[in-house]
Amino acid sequence: MQQASKFGIYLNAKENQAVRINSPYWIPEEPEWVLLTSEVNSTLLSVRDLARVKGLSQDSDAISWGTIPMKDEDKPSTG
Repeated sequence: MQQASKFGIYLNAKENQAVRINSPYWIPEEPEWVLLTSEVNSTLLSVRDLARVKGLSQDSDAISWGTIPMKDEDKPSTG
């Protein structure tokens, strides 16, 4: 499966948020999101260390887990 190569931990340095992607439901887009590691089981501590080493965050200790956005078709209808 070609999308499996896009699985991993992505970082949005502007928002200091990381997301774990292990399904094709939503694949983060560049340039806002950068694939930090393909290891989907990375801990937050290792994510912060990687961001620091790669120079991707000015305050890597502030990085936290984010949530993936809901697709429009999955959002509850209003009305």
